[in-house]
Amino acid sequence: MATRLSLLDVAKLNGADKEVGLIEEVLTSAPEVANFPYRTITGTSFSTVTRVSLPTVSFRLANDGVDPSKSEFVRKLVQAYIMGGRVEADKAVALAYEDGVEAYEMIEALGTMKAAMIEIGSQIWYGTDNEANGFPGIKAALPFTAGVADGSVINATGTTATTASSVYAVKYGAQDVILIGGNGSVPTLGEFRDETITGENSKDMPGRVADLIGWIGLQIGNINCVRRVANLTAESGKGLTTDLLDDILNSFPVGVRPDALYMSRRSRLQLKKDLATPERPTVSLPTEYDGVPIIATDSILNVDAIES
Repeated sequence: MATRLSLLDVAKLNGADKEVGLIEEVLTSAPEVANFPYRTITGTSFSTVTRVSLPTVSFRLANDGVDPSKSEFVRKLVQAYIMGGRVEADKAVALAYEDGVEAYEMIEALGTMKAAMIEIGSQIWYGTDNEANGFPGIKAALPFTAGVADGSVINATGTTATTASSVYAVKYGAQDVILIGGNGSVPTLGEFRDETITGENSKDMPGRVADLIGWIGLQIGNINCVRRVANLTAESGKGLTTDLLDDILNSFPVGVRPDALYMSRRSRLQLKKDLATPERPTVSLPTEYDGVPIIATDSILNVDAIES
């Protein structure tokens, strides 16, 4: 696989209409990266303390005592992980671009950052199943077998293998769901520099090089900031419905509302069809449900395994 733009690539770019510019066919959308709140931290990890149970209290009779009790706490470690990428260009090839070296480099810089956003989007949901060296994701925080019992996971009961998808309800906040930038950083592609690189013939050549560097993690502050509908498939009656969304919204504690519902485009279309009625057979793609914004993302797949 080619790792850098070739002279053929430059030839394709040269002569392109300047007003039209580069036409992008890689249209994968990862809106969660822009929507999730983000804060930087000193260092690459921090600990949170979560109260998981309250002391017990009761009414009593005069002159009767009560048993002492206390809160229960859990300490969690939130870590940021290194995200990296590298862009290399043959300096002579870069010089051949008719709009100049800087314009040539910007094309690859934008492509690299787009790829980074897509990667982070997938990691948010699938965690180490997406990239083993990255941060744990939301799906792992909502395991099916445990989640169905406590209501944090709703089962849509689809059964067709490797066609499943999930819908996630997410509450943002400093004590809830937030992206973390370690070492006070945001993943950034540094400036291009002159550097000797290795050609395809394993010999040295002058190059232009830039590195993507950053530390990023995901905090899921408590069990009440995320919910999931699992086993959504294309089978009849197994797609996303208003009943399932009612169930997931009702599963949050009283007074807690998610800030967004994230789903695949297929799930959004299924919901649109469920919203249609004989009196109103044509409806628009939904953008919210019960006041909660609906956000379609390509990061959530329709090829997941069936969970049981």
